[in-house]
Amino acid sequence: MIEEISKKDRIFVFDTSLRDGEQVRGCQLNTIEKIQIAKSLENLGVDVIESGFPVSSPGDFNSVVEISKSVTCATVCALTRAVKNDIDIAVEALKYAKNKRIHTGIGTSSYHIKYKFNSTQNEIIERAVASVKYAKKYIEDIEFYCEDAGRTDNFYLATIVEAVIKAGATVVNIPDTTGYCLPEEYGMKIKFLVENVKGIHNAILSTHCHNDLGMATANTVSGIANGARQIEVTINGIGERAGNTSLEEVVMIIKSHKELNKKTNINTKHIYPISRMISNLMNMPVQANKAIVGRNAFAHSSGIHQDGVLKNRENYEIIDPKDVGIDDNIIALTARSGRAALKYRLNVLGIELSQEKLNSIYENFLKLADRKKDISDADILMLAGKDQESHRVAIEYLQVTSGIGILPVASIFLNIDGKKIAAAASGNGPVDAAIKAVKQIIHKQMAIQEFLIQAINKGSDDVCKVHMQVKHCDVYYYGFASNTDIVAASVEAFINAINKFIK
Repeated sequence: MIEEISKKDRIFVFDTSLRDGEQVRGCQLNTIEKIQIAKSLENLGVDVIESGFPVSSPGDFNSVVEISKSVTCATVCALTRAVKNDIDIAVEALKYAKNKRIHTGIGTSSYHIKYKFNSTQNEIIERAVASVKYAKKYIEDIEFYCEDAGRTDNFYLATIVEAVIKAGATVVNIPDTTGYCLPEEYGMKIKFLVENVKGIHNAILSTHCHNDLGMATANTVSGIANGARQIEVTINGIGERAGNTSLEEVVMIIKSHKELNKKTNINTKHIYPISRMISNLMNMPVQANKAIVGRNAFAHSSGIHQDGVLKNRENYEIIDPKDVGIDDNIIALTARSGRAALKYRLNVLGIELSQEKLNSIYENFLKLADRKKDISDADILMLAGKDQESHRVAIEYLQVTSGIGILPVASIFLNIDGKKIAAAASGNGPVDAAIKAVKQIIHKQMAIQEFLIQAINKGSDDVCKVHMQVKHCDVYYYGFASNTDIVAASVEAFINAINKFIK
């Protein structure tokens, strides 16, 4: 009985970042990058990795082959249409996988049957059953997807689900392909299948929701609550159009809401690192207010909120940032911040002040905050009269040579406590070369974790702002700079961060 309850509570995580996620416009990964992501997904605790659509291109085929060789525990899945040749190619691509799955299927809504296939409901069922039986000859684990199930009549959907389970499907995917369903509607669809499909206990029902109307996470949770035992998700919610269900959102909902009585195998402390990695590799910035992994997800700027969080984190945070791999929350200093937040930041910077001195600084802080959108550590040190301590390293000279057909090279002179030191380096680009030159002089273990460049007015002669997060001795330091020269702004931001930890 205990094993049965445990099995019922277990939610399998099927990640499709490398297949559905990579279909997002403007993003394409090479095989080496896909292997890197696949290994990170396995380390995260993902149960199934959908590694590609092998028949679609030689590159996709090769990626599935190489991921199959690299992954040891997670199931490697390959997508096909309900077409024999697709299945043959997928079987070949998966031949090295230790645990393998074919994900085949066909559209089941009236829209797809009439306008996409020019077919009938009976013919679609025949094709569905035939594809499952054919794939089953080669691989035991077969998942069937009912494309556009969200707009498919429930009675017909139940008929086709029953037929493919009877044919040997081990998992049946119920996609809300267009993101159309309301959460209650999608949940009732899952419940209807659980209650009306003969042999439903022989397969796992899976959710696969899109975010066209912003309901992917809600629909997925509703599906879980009504009997689905697998969730199909992507890191950061990446995917076609408005994206897929976000892995981190659903996993943390399950972890936070004990009343759901569900659990996953995800090690949540790896969520933020893999979010950053995929954002960088796919050149897909994560919006600042994105739940769980956004830059502002654990940032507090309101004075009331800041005071509450400093007194007890749970006043305004339902998730401990450390649970998702973020070192701590952010107390952002703005014109809305109170004395408690200012005092906290001063303490972090190693400055202890009397209440009288704090009150005096706070008045100047408010005046400065009214003029500036955000207050930096350098601003705080200046207000406290400690600004000289934060500028031990300064740039005396920077020259970069780059262009088409030549190797980018940077030469730099740094002034460190009055001593001038020079270095030169080459790199993948002018910024990389300049950063490497700085690292030759500053002999510290440090790594850039976040690097954002923002144009203020969008013109070619614009001033750009650079925000950089640098990790040193497991502590994160932020650097900021602005300049009409992108390379100069980047190096200045790097130096700005270095000045906060160098001694």
